[in-house]
Amino acid sequence: MRRWLALLVAATTSLVLIALLVPMALLIRSVAENGAMSRATAAAESVAVSVGTPDLPLAVERVEAPVTVFLPDGRVLGEEARRTDAVRLAQTGRSVTAERGDGREVLVAVQSPQGTVVIRSYVSGDELLRGVREAWAALAGLGLALVVLGIVLADRLARAMTRPIDGLARVSHRLAGGDLEARAVPGGPPEVRAVGLALNHLAGRIGDLLAAERESVADLSHRLRTPLTGLRLDAESLRDPEEAARVGARVDALERAVSAVITDARRRSAGRESCDAAAVVRERVRFWSVLAEDQGRELRVDLPDGELPVAAGAESLAACVDALLGNVFAHTPEGASFAVRLTPHPSGAVLVISDTGPGFDPALLARGTSGGGSTGLGLDIARRTAESSGGGLTVSSDGGARVEVTLGRP
Repeated sequence: MRRWLALLVAATTSLVLIALLVPMALLIRSVAENGAMSRATAAAESVAVSVGTPDLPLAVERVEAPVTVFLPDGRVLGEEARRTDAVRLAQTGRSVTAERGDGREVLVAVQSPQGTVVIRSYVSGDELLRGVREAWAALAGLGLALVVLGIVLADRLARAMTRPIDGLARVSHRLAGGDLEARAVPGGPPEVRAVGLALNHLAGRIGDLLAAERESVADLSHRLRTPLTGLRLDAESLRDPEEAARVGARVDALERAVSAVITDARRRSAGRESCDAAAVVRERVRFWSVLAEDQGRELRVDLPDGELPVAAGAESLAACVDALLGNVFAHTPEGASFAVRLTPHPSGAVLVISDTGPGFDPALLARGTSGGGSTGLGLDIARRTAESSGGGLTVSSDGGARVEVTLGRP
């Protein structure tokens, strides 16, 4: 927008300046030519006053402009000049102005007792254009300065318009990344300010709808406890103790799953969470290191010493790490080494888990796609955890699998 506004102002200003400066330049040239011709005519007429008097030679010497006087008897006073056709025409008694080379000559005919005296004053081309080139250069400089000034003012105006628009774009990207607390600061022209207010209203409305939807999910999950209780009573009433125990275990697992759904729904409706990524990753690596030691796997760990806050809940991040490390143990042969590295990043933190196994197809990132007979949800869990924090997930397979999870700042 800034570039287009600058081009528009430059084109408009140029057209206006051309419409004004071109006639002004022609007018300056005409004024300069008229001034030069007036001075030449005045010089010739000042000499014409002395025609027929003894002071004529003295008048020719005193005049400032170069003047030639053609007398009726053939003599010539003043500057040397030949008798042109224009001089012969003037000798008939007519005062004329004639073009001569790159200049002009003014011929004034004066009647005397001896005949017609012709007084010639010559104006060179440089005299006709004296000061014109300088004036044209000044006009060109003025026009260029006005164009530059117009572009600068247009750029400032465009910046005042694009700055709030850029702010709206950043807020929309934050909202798309899951940050429902992002709000725009209304500013700029009234129309842009109205868009900012509408975006803030939309963000608030989205937050309200999501909170209501999550609460509905939590309430619906909570209602399942009643039939679960009845199912548990039915299981306990079974006569076969072994069958009752088996069904009861299934009911307990189902109840734990429902409780997890309720907890997760209410946790999400409470807003964005944060945790210390270093502590969470350290704890999960310690858990998986026991299995790695049993299978003879070399484990390399690189974690920061201090805290590293990220915009993800501790449970979500732990599930993400478990999913990725579980893939290592599930899809690589025993003895294959792996590494876990967590480093700070300007946007938050980067978690990299790599192994020396056979690698995998990046297409397995799609939800429900698996290359090893599993559910195919592990990478999707990690991806959703990264994206919910404002980050992302990338995978590569070059001499082993490598998963990079970027986590945003809280």
